[in-house]
Amino acid sequence: MAKMHAIHANGSLPKPSLWHKLHKFLSIVKTELFTKVSNPSLHQDVPSLEVLEQEVAWVQEYLSQLGSPVVLCHNDLLCKNIIYNETEGHVRFIDYEYTSYNYQAFDIGNHFNEFAGVKEVDYRLYPSKETQLQWLRHYLHAYKQLNQEDQGGGAVSDKELETLYVQVNKFSLASHLLWAFWALIQDKYSTIDFNFLRYAKLRFRQYFKAKPAVTALHVSK
Repeated sequence: MAKMHAIHANGSLPKPSLWHKLHKFLSIVKTELFTKVSNPSLHQDVPSLEVLEQEVAWVQEYLSQLGSPVVLCHNDLLCKNIIYNETEGHVRFIDYEYTSYNYQAFDIGNHFNEFAGVKEVDYRLYPSKETQLQWLRHYLHAYKQLNQEDQGGGAVSDKELETLYVQVNKFSLASHLLWAFWALIQDKYSTIDFNFLRYAKLRFRQYFKAKPAVTALHVSK
């Protein structure tokens, strides 16, 4: 992931794709689902349109202030999109459909959310703080070594590690919203045999469950 994030754009840095995609998904949900579809189960455990609009506005204002760098992101690093070749000792990513320039902390937070699985979702599998800090230290060391502006040989300070930890867990909220909207849209249009509506409800539920703890995180002075 550090190698991918270290790929620099030519010219000016593109804007993060997160907000455009969130608003696009919200618009589809608003016009194609809430106004045209009469589905009683859609309104069970799915927030109202007013609440969804409020949460998108809040998360954009809140996360935009965290200072996470905009980098080239995969944006969909669930386990099935990561291929580990044990014999040759290398890792490869597949399925670059959602790749774009986006917030560094979103890509990592989204990856951590995916520890819970897709078909049998269990958020108890979300990595512990200890596991995250170990992962993030390795990531930061590699990212800084690859970054042309780094002059410290990849050394990672405790402040840098804590800052990324806080950013990642806060951006995990945006991941929940994004994929919950995506699942609602898939529930209407996809022909894949999967309970997308159930998945959307799980992501919304986890968003609101995680929000108080995540917003309470702060980098110590």
